[in-house]
Amino acid sequence: MHDTTALLIELGAIILALGLLGRLAGRIGFSPIPLYLLAGLAFGHGGLLPMNASEEFIATGAEIGVILLLLLLGLEYSASELVTNLKTQYPSGIVDLVLNAVPGAVAALVLGWGPVAAVALAGVTWISSSGVIAKVLGDLGRLGNRETPVILGVLVIEDLAMAVYLPLLTALLAGLSLAGGSLTLLISLGTVSIVLYVALRHGRLISRAVSSDNPEMLLLVVLGLTLFVAGIAQELQVSAAVGAFLVGIALSGEVAEGAHNLLAPLRDLFAAVFFVFFGLSTDPTDIPPVLLPALILAVVTALTKIATGWYAARRAGIGPRGRLRAGGALVARGEFSIVIAGLAVGVEPRIGPLATAYVLILVIVGPLTARFTEPLGRRLLRRTPAGKSSPSSEAKPTPATTP
Repeated sequence: MHDTTALLIELGAIILALGLLGRLAGRIGFSPIPLYLLAGLAFGHGGLLPMNASEEFIATGAEIGVILLLLLLGLEYSASELVTNLKTQYPSGIVDLVLNAVPGAVAALVLGWGPVAAVALAGVTWISSSGVIAKVLGDLGRLGNRETPVILGVLVIEDLAMAVYLPLLTALLAGLSLAGGSLTLLISLGTVSIVLYVALRHGRLISRAVSSDNPEMLLLVVLGLTLFVAGIAQELQVSAAVGAFLVGIALSGEVAEGAHNLLAPLRDLFAAVFFVFFGLSTDPTDIPPVLLPALILAVVTALTKIATGWYAARRAGIGPRGRLRAGGALVARGEFSIVIAGLAVGVEPRIGPLATAYVLILVIVGPLTARFTEPLGRRLLRRTPAGKSSPSSEAKPTPATTP
């Protein structure tokens, strides 16, 4: 009874604090994500007011938060749009890999951590946070902007690349033979390929089977299907987030719209829990010793992400304002970076604190760059000679269903 009482008190206090912080952020026109992270640091191990009774519950809620973030991101696009993005955006994906993975690999080698740690830290600096970026784009009302499909195209390539990278990294960390690592990789690639094939060929049938006029039934079926597929994907060495994203891709039409409207409040709640849990799992005393290298790495890779977004948006014919918005939106790192660092700490313990400090910096700076590249873009456009600006840099009207 005492444990249950403590759980309810702690959970109630955390959710109430999130609500107050969200209202404060809304009043000042600021993304609430950095405030959620700071609240997690305050309530976590080594913080001002540690909370232990609710930690396990919040960890589960954080997993659900990432899954819902990627599900609703997938609902925004159909399977055919995904394939089109992959065909048109793969050069941007290659540029993204080179510009952002190389600094992490070089940093690990300079620090003397060895080649396996270099592969791990390369992944930490390469992968943007789809969850954070999806939340920021929604908060800023940019889901209808012309550059948003470009941003999502880069994120999709990164998320699907995780289906190859994570099994490969796991094999390297475990010291598996070439045959063992190849088998794990083939399983993950086969899983992604099957889901994409089903979404492309039979997406309408899936949507028809899931469809219901009863909102309660639709909510239960979509949520249950998503969690089930995410769990299977995780078991097959594919990220649960990728599995949830593919479920969203498979659903289309009225089903996708109805599911989006029903799940958006749940997504916002559990996404906030995810960001709090990230702070809860970080001991503030581990950050100062690695703060300087993490800060240098964050500055370098923030600039390389902005360059990635600029390049990808320019390829899509988007003007300077949209290019800057695309680059600024891609800066944040988050869930995948933490997963990668968690896998690698057994080989190189120092990668954990460094990755935590690095992600904390960029998950706070990311929403700021996403917001403040807009006024920078306006200044750039004002300096552009008359007749040289591109109308494609302007935003489309945001749909009424945009959260």
